[in-house]
Amino acid sequence: MSPDSPDPDRAVCFPPRANLTQHEPGMTTRRQSLGRRAEALVADRLRHEGYTILARNWRNLLGELDIVAERDGEIVFVEVRARSGPPETARALALESVNTRKQARLLGLAEAYLEAHNLRAVPWRVDVAAVAFERGEASVEIIRHAVAW
Repeated sequence: MSPDSPDPDRAVCFPPRANLTQHEPGMTTRRQSLGRRAEALVADRLRHEGYTILARNWRNLLGELDIVAERDGEIVFVEVRARSGPPETARALALESVNTRKQARLLGLAEAYLEAHNLRAVPWRVDVAAVAFERGEASVEIIRHAVAW
């Protein structure tokens, strides 16, 4: 590796996702808006449940963590998935979208965050939040320990 090459093991924080998604293929303004609303709802719910939000849209070379929170000494990485439609169907589709590849990426991102913040010894887990939107109403389901490591 040359001195000018980036270190692939080093976590790099980029600006919040809202500044980057304008050029991401396949990301429509409506979908971006739905995702931002879902992330805000989940963050509010976590705060209500006693969590402290440490980061939102934390990025490195592997991708992005939607929400990083902490409660009772445990770090929680939350992947937020939003869908429109009837709550049962939308939640199922949102959860199905966190496939094996996405799970592996989430684990890598979690480990990178812990390393970047000197938190390797802290207990942690990965949750998935499924948000369903139908006729202006939202329902949130958070699956704890959704990704096993």
